[in-house]
Amino acid sequence: MRIGQPEPKRGNTRLLVILIVASLVLLTVYFREGDDGLLHEARRITLGASAPIARLGTAITSPVRAVGSFFEGLGVSRTRLEALEEQNAELRARLAELEEARQENERLRALVEFAEERRFSKLGARVIQRPPSSWEGVIMVDRGAEDGVEPGMPVISAQGLVGQVAEVSAHSATVRLITDRQSGVAAMVQSSRALGIVRGSIDGGLTLDFLDREFLPQPGDVVITSGLGGVYPKGIVVGDVVTVDDRRGELYPRIAITSRVPVDRLEEVFVLVGAMAEVDAGEVE
Repeated sequence: MRIGQPEPKRGNTRLLVILIVASLVLLTVYFREGDDGLLHEARRITLGASAPIARLGTAITSPVRAVGSFFEGLGVSRTRLEALEEQNAELRARLAELEEARQENERLRALVEFAEERRFSKLGARVIQRPPSSWEGVIMVDRGAEDGVEPGMPVISAQGLVGQVAEVSAHSATVRLITDRQSGVAAMVQSSRALGIVRGSIDGGLTLDFLDREFLPQPGDVVITSGLGGVYPKGIVVGDVVTVDDRRGELYPRIAITSRVPVDRLEEVFVLVGAMAEVDAGEVE
């Protein structure tokens, strides 16, 4: 049995035609009547009745629209934030470079002023290796025999005496620190002019030995090179007195001092080369 296609209902077409004609008639009447006409009045009543519903719908959908706007704005802000973070990283890197240059300039200026005040013949050098452990009292600098450096030459920093050149190669030199147990510096207490020898130790500490008990220093007194022995020029700061132990029964008091030179942060030094004028020590703060 063949089943045919269902015929379209004609009633629906008639209803559509009727609605279109009615709409045209109502539009014609609406535009021809005055503002006080029946259709205008019906429109005002309808709008007044639907206004609360519209406001309620707006209130209900407002949070949803706000959340959508938030996430849309968040996407834009995140893009801007990434760009700003990249710019910030570049500025911070540049600032770090400028700060490093400023600090290096200050260190070098202090070092130059220190050497010029004492009229030393000097050769600037950079520290290229620090002590690998507390047992190693040496550093390495980037100046050597090609630059006129020789074993025995003193090495200083802006803070004071660093040590003495121990070994030299063509383009580098090993400097034995005053804190090394094999070091010895002819020194004196600046305030009393009492003489002694500053020695290093295996743990990196400094002691002032062979000082006459009659001239006991006080903690905080400055110790400088005496110039005796012809190794170090006179007047270079060696360190500051920390403790004084005057035990009876011992020939000399035990005096501990500390160096002002920050070996673990030392970056630039001067090697004192050539003839050095001996300069009397003034007040050192």
